[in-house]
Amino acid sequence: MSSPITILNTDKLAREALTRIDSRAQVMIDTVIAWSKVNSGSRNLEGLSHMEDLVLEAFAPLSPEVELIELDDGEAVNEAGQVVTIKNGRTIRLFKRPQANRKVLMTGHTDTVFAKDHNFQEPVWLDDNILNGPGVADMKGGILVMLNALQAFEETPLAEHVGWEILLSPDEETGSLASAKILAERAKSADIGLTYEPALADGTLAGARKGSGNYTVVVRGKAAHAGREFYNGRNAVVALSSIITALASLSGERPEMTVNPAVIKGGIAPNVVPDMAWCRFNVRLKEPEDAQYFERKVSEIVAAWDGVDGYSVQLHGGINRPPKALSDANILLMDAIKSCGAELGISVDYVPTGGCCEGNNLAAAGLPNVDTLGVRGGMIHSADEFVCVDSFAERAKLSALILMAFASGELDHVLKAKG
Repeated sequence: MSSPITILNTDKLAREALTRIDSRAQVMIDTVIAWSKVNSGSRNLEGLSHMEDLVLEAFAPLSPEVELIELDDGEAVNEAGQVVTIKNGRTIRLFKRPQANRKVLMTGHTDTVFAKDHNFQEPVWLDDNILNGPGVADMKGGILVMLNALQAFEETPLAEHVGWEILLSPDEETGSLASAKILAERAKSADIGLTYEPALADGTLAGARKGSGNYTVVVRGKAAHAGREFYNGRNAVVALSSIITALASLSGERPEMTVNPAVIKGGIAPNVVPDMAWCRFNVRLKEPEDAQYFERKVSEIVAAWDGVDGYSVQLHGGINRPPKALSDANILLMDAIKSCGAELGISVDYVPTGGCCEGNNLAAAGLPNVDTLGVRGGMIHSADEFVCVDSFAERAKLSALILMAFASGELDHVLKAKG
């Protein structure tokens, strides 16, 4: 059973700082509407740069130190089955009091899943409390919760006891492939992690998370006329079909492991034996040790076709989010945040999820974290994405109280468990 949080019983300035968050609720709403109109899809570098400017302007009153980290180029398999270079945006790193004895890492992302040419570009009110728009929940709204929690925290003397650091990635929606090493590095310098993905509409937070990997398998055979020289060809589509069947059969071979062949392309015309075909697929893993098992099985499937009878097979990608198993310290942090919610009259519950986020990366680096501290919302990654606007002030208060409790020593048992 978690212990009650008592800081508000003894600290008048802390109580007053939380109360002032209510007066900033409309500003949060107005800001998320403005930010939602800025397309910042993961590959829209111009839009990401615009969001970078807006974020730096918004956080400037906190007087943080600023570092803009250029990310390495990535790789992707294009429609022709060729590996091409992908440019990434920059990670925004904001930090204050890095020499403090207690350190918190707060993470989020500026990118959305909506490309520059997507038809979902404008926020729309659905009723007095529900705002539909790109990024309003995932997670431009979450960034604003983070900002306003820190504003309240910095209004109290408690802030002097905590060093805080913010990482906002431009590639979270594509798996944090380029920003992963930054997350892992900075996680090692912190005591706890707070991530601002949206909570569910009813306020439920995520607990344990599955891991995830994204892959593309490319098969090359030999083209031939389907009528005159059929047997001289090597049908890449047929070979890929066998590979996909073998991949799909891996679902369930480990508890709750699923393999999803999702996007397929191959061939140019019905009268041509296709010489190239590819498939993009995803795997979800429950336990950290499942990754090694899966990678071994996939290697066996690829080897069964690569170099056989005129075929070649290449596998691209890998496990980019390790499963988030809950350590003892992570469970204690979750309990402490539940107690912070109770102090504010907010019910905090956790459910395991098959989804994944930067919280997976932080946990893999040994940092206890809770990763759905953003706004209440839903239907993310779709044109029906929405935010419950009454949750802006509510969730900012929750995070501000977490920071206050951390500063006052009420989360020190989490640090002891972390070791």
